[in-house]
Amino acid sequence: MPSTAAAKAKRDGTGLAEALQFHMRYTVGKRAGEANPRDVFEALAHAVRQRLIDGMHATEQAYQAHHAKRVIYLSAEFLIGQSLRNNLFNLHLLTEAEAATQGYGFSLEEIAHAEGDAPLGNGGLGRLAACFMESLATLGMPGYGFGINYQFGLFKQEIESGYQKEKPEQWVSRDSPWLIERADEICNVPLYGRIEHTEDRDGNYNPMWVDWQIIVGVPHDIPIAGYGGKRVNYLRLYSARASDEFDMQIFNEGDYLRAVERKISMETVSKVLYPSDSAAAGKELRLIQEYFMVACALRDTMRRFHRGGARDLRGFPNEFAIQMNDTHPALAVVELMRLLVDEHALGWEQAWEITQASCGYTNHTLLPEALEKWPVALLERVLPRHMQIIYEINRRFLEEVETRFPDQPERRARMSLIEEGDSRQVRMAPLAIAGSHSVNGVAALHSDLVKTRLVPDFHELWPERFSNKTNGVTHRRWLASANPELAGLITARVGKEWITNLEQVRGLEKHAGDAGLQQEFLRVKKNNKERLAHFIRESEQVVVDPASLFDVQVKRMHEYKRQLLNVMHVMHSYLSLVEDGAKPVAPRTHIFAGKAAPGYWMAKLIIKLINNVAATVNRDARAEGLLKVVFLRDYRVSLAERIIPAADLSEQISTAGMEASGTGNMKFAMNGALTIGTLDGANVEIQEEVGADNIYIFGLTATEVEQARSSYDPRGYYEHSPITRRVMDALGGDLFCPEDPGLFRPIWEAILVHGDRYFHLADLESYVAAQERVSRDFQNPAQWAQKAILNVARTGKFSSDRTVTEYARDIWGIKSFG
Repeated sequence: MPSTAAAKAKRDGTGLAEALQFHMRYTVGKRAGEANPRDVFEALAHAVRQRLIDGMHATEQAYQAHHAKRVIYLSAEFLIGQSLRNNLFNLHLLTEAEAATQGYGFSLEEIAHAEGDAPLGNGGLGRLAACFMESLATLGMPGYGFGINYQFGLFKQEIESGYQKEKPEQWVSRDSPWLIERADEICNVPLYGRIEHTEDRDGNYNPMWVDWQIIVGVPHDIPIAGYGGKRVNYLRLYSARASDEFDMQIFNEGDYLRAVERKISMETVSKVLYPSDSAAAGKELRLIQEYFMVACALRDTMRRFHRGGARDLRGFPNEFAIQMNDTHPALAVVELMRLLVDEHALGWEQAWEITQASCGYTNHTLLPEALEKWPVALLERVLPRHMQIIYEINRRFLEEVETRFPDQPERRARMSLIEEGDSRQVRMAPLAIAGSHSVNGVAALHSDLVKTRLVPDFHELWPERFSNKTNGVTHRRWLASANPELAGLITARVGKEWITNLEQVRGLEKHAGDAGLQQEFLRVKKNNKERLAHFIRESEQVVVDPASLFDVQVKRMHEYKRQLLNVMHVMHSYLSLVEDGAKPVAPRTHIFAGKAAPGYWMAKLIIKLINNVAATVNRDARAEGLLKVVFLRDYRVSLAERIIPAADLSEQISTAGMEASGTGNMKFAMNGALTIGTLDGANVEIQEEVGADNIYIFGLTATEVEQARSSYDPRGYYEHSPITRRVMDALGGDLFCPEDPGLFRPIWEAILVHGDRYFHLADLESYVAAQERVSRDFQNPAQWAQKAILNVARTGKFSSDRTVTEYARDIWGIKSFG
């Protein structure tokens, strides 16, 4: 069924082919015979953009007609990847686009991959936000993302001699056809300055923030099409520009160059995604980024609220829900208070009631070191008025704590928004909790640990605020679009309704034992593996066997995600082969991909280890046809769309109790990969859905990890387990680094000397045993296919449509206008 925009275009005689020809000539400025794939992408994207803009206008009219309440989704990351194919798919234009581009000499796949990924995120947090945007549009819900239009997003990863090297990845410089600048809706954002302590005419304290500097936020909208194109929302990203005004005091002192430099420095705010905060300047820039994002978003929201004349601000929570995606936007609580109290002259109690009723907070981490804190001294210098407001929020909050739990100074200290010490710091998670009516985790286990381990005092104070909203992913992108052959197989068995209601894939379950379906499924998987094998050969010059078991771990590099445990298993398999003559039951191709934060030395050393192990294994003739290891550089959304449909085994092996949810685990399962993992994050719910017989669970549970932490001795495992000892001796020795002796000794020491914080050795033997079960099962194709089909059939819960519907019902109070 064609989208509304597509149907209108056909009626008006402006089909996609005609629009493509127009933009090739007048936007790109080339004739068809001169065009390269990038040119065709530009022209086709502008042709699609016309449809999207029409859809945006129609959607806005519909929302206004219904006086719809809106969600303002604040996130420092939106990892949207490539957009052309996704837009063509959602607008039902794929077939028309294939026909329109035939005369240019390139396949639609080549044209789509000429688009660079928008590197506006770091991993799961940003990809979740992108999935939510698509689901909101598909469901016809008024939801808008707000973030930063980073010029240099997540770095481009190169691998040189096995080491990660970071190179800048400019996105905006490519003049993205999806970005629509809204120069008439700029926001002025104040910074620095000082507080003048004055009184109002009634003698009440009336602080005045003066002498601030201004950054200008310029909004750019990216249209977000829902499936079918009936609703098109947008993602609004802000670029920082300097004010038109110089610092006149500096200018008048005769230092023209310094005045210009200060102007230019303001524009660095939107240059880089997550500047390193190891140095003071980087920390300050990161704080300014977070404030810039929320200040622009809230000023935009307030402007929309007041459009059409003055209105009673008590109605603000009835028109807007503000969702903070992790702690990066936590300053929204303070900025909203500042706007209400300082700029709109509301009393504190009324402003606080509006703020709490409007704001919600999603927690995404259980790692204490990942919970943001900002030095009080830095906040006092950069945002002096905000620090005043934080002090007052904290004073009133601690009074409430004292009333509820009298004579418990330890509890007050634990719950205070300000952490005392040599360097006093503001704790952003408690600030977000205090300023919100809703606090949610993103998987059942995670939400329980938030309440019992992370912030138990807050849960005891406000149990009604806490809930769980298990993450989901947009199956339209990650299954229907990324894996069209499997999508066609599903549609042939259950109909096409599953594309808008993933629960419909449950209809596959009754066919899982059918030999015909199993053969079709294995054929689709084989085709996807062959395509990935071709890509690996072209990009990494490594030849892999599509008939081997594709064992895949692709995600951000972090010690708790335990890529190290995975490579330990590879080392075990290799040593068993070359020292014991024990061939693997099933040939394997181990595929790794992921980026380490530039300053994360240990994660980067693990990347080097993976690449050294790969070099050793891949050049050893004894391993030929049995074992292969590949590290795919520059992991990104478009690469994930190639890898996930081809995976046989999905590695989800984080230390139990440390992963909030995971979303890669969901994408793999709905594409028919079996999961090997710990009972961590959403793995727990995946096991509940797909059945214990269709997943490979190993290792300690979160409770067992917590109980063992005080007495855990990794040396005991080393001394009593031959498997563990041989792997650790190889790691501590020079087998995998003969030209650089002792290179991996720091990893060895992290485990055997410094306590193995992530319990690698405690789980290694259990992991190896689970991998042996995997190999045996893979040898029976019919049994493996049945398990894989049941995984696909039972992943209906993990659609972001379901997640967003729960947020809309329980937290945001918004409706569908589909």
